[in-house]
Parts: sequence; structure tokens; C-alpha cells
Amino acid sequence: MSTHSLNGASGFSWPLRVYYEDTDVSGVVYHANYLKFFERARTEWLRSLGYSQESLRHEVQVAFTVSRVEVAFRSPARLDDELIVTVAIAELKRASLVMTQQLRLGDVDGKLLAEAEVKVVSVDATSFKPCALPDGFRNRVQAVENAASRNPSSSAA
Repeated sequence: MSTHSLNGASGFSWPLRVYYEDTDVSGVVYHANYLKFFERARTEWLRSLGYSQESLRHEVQVAFTVSRVEVAFRSPARLDDELIVTVAIAELKRASLVMTQQLRLGDVDGKLLAEAEVKVVSVDATSFKPCALPDGFRNRVQAVENAASRNPSSSAA
């Protein structure tokens, strides 16, 4: 279901559907819900690497916090649309990740509906002060990225 790429050429993808609760009275996805869709995909990307938010928090005392989001809305998602949300790593630093994300229709054409750049910072789960990404996590991300760059059509999870 997923591929990964540090250069953004490919990335993890997650399917979802637009429900009534996601829309406004006109049947169009309310703008704030795009952030929820992007968040869900990032959470599932993390799971595809073998981690969960809770395991990181409890086992290595690390949490992730979004420090910056930039979203460009291109076309509306509507009630009952099947969507694909992607996650690609654009930048991996000592204590942060920059991810590029796209929301597309899940049909053959895959029309682009929205795209985002999200900076996520690693913080100590108790103090919420920035801290280095755990070595195991960083190594896993780099290994998946390296594998994807050697074989862009392969799945990684």
C-alpha cells in the first residue's frame, strides 16, 4: 500500500472516505478537516514504520508536535469521495521532520485537492522541550528512505 521517498517523488499513501460529519451544509469538506486527514495519514505512516504515538511516548518518552503547517487548497473534496492522502519526507533533521502531503481523489485520475508541508518536532513527552529524534526511529526512517530510493516501485512498511 505504501512507498517512501525522502525527495518527495513517492511516499506513503492512506485511503479514506469523506463522511457527512466532514462536510459543511453544501456537502463540501470543511477546510479544517483537511488537517485531520493529513494527521491521520501521518499517524498511519508512523505505524507503517512500526511505531505508534503511544509507544514512542511511553517507551522512549518522545512525542511529536506540529510546529508549522502550510496548506494549499486546490479543489474541494465532497461527501462520499474516496480519497488518497500521501506522506513523503522532505527533510530529516536532528529533532524534526518536514513532510509533504497531498490529498487526491482516489479514482484513476487522482485529481489533486490539497497539498501541505508540515514540520513536526520531536519533544520530550514530559517537558515538551525539543529533543533529538530517537536513534532507532531515525535509523528506521533512513533505512526505508534508502530502500525506496534504490527501488522506487517497491512497497515499504
